[in-house]
Amino acid sequence: MSIFFHEQLYRTNAVMAKLKNYRVTICGAGALGANITENLARSGFDKLTVIDCDRIEERNLSTQPYYRSDVGAFKAKILANNLYRAIGTKVDAKTKELTPANITQLLQDSQLIVDVFDNSVARQAVKDYADQKSIPCLHVGLAADYAEVIWNDVYHVPSEVNDDVCDYPLARNLVMLTVAVACEAIISFIATAEQRNFTITLKDLTVQSLFL
Repeated sequence: MSIFFHEQLYRTNAVMAKLKNYRVTICGAGALGANITENLARSGFDKLTVIDCDRIEERNLSTQPYYRSDVGAFKAKILANNLYRAIGTKVDAKTKELTPANITQLLQDSQLIVDVFDNSVARQAVKDYADQKSIPCLHVGLAADYAEVIWNDVYHVPSEVNDDVCDYPLARNLVMLTVAVACEAIISFIATAEQRNFTITLKDLTVQSLFL
């Protein structure tokens, strides 16, 4: 029986075949990026790349799929190792900082880019590259009680004054809710070519379509 048996029953064989061969690059392996990568891999994606130069810290363990024994190691490498051990998916882990000098090298093979970087400079670089190369790009971000899942055409990079993301309050439930919405938006796009934008608020458990 396939590891993805239940997903296959829901999505159909045709959609699963598309997911398996679709090259997705996730920019960031933190709370959003690591969980999105894991969720996509466990949904049947087999051509995943994750880019992150950060190392695991103890404060990451409540919102990110890492272990105490992983503290100090590269997030991207540990994530790739864990997913290979779990389901045999080979994630291409790149432990590099994305810069204007290497962005083409890191993103050139992508059919879809998922931007979950934690700073506005990197987000702007990804947005500009996706625009230039006409690559579909989904931006996913959150702050306190609010999250957004927005495609590149209507996305506005937030001000860099909010870039100190490691110190603001963050509930795991908001992370996981946002991850589920983002992954469904990705799968829906691959299956139907429709780009759906969403806002999410935790306190009232509301997921709303965003029309811009």
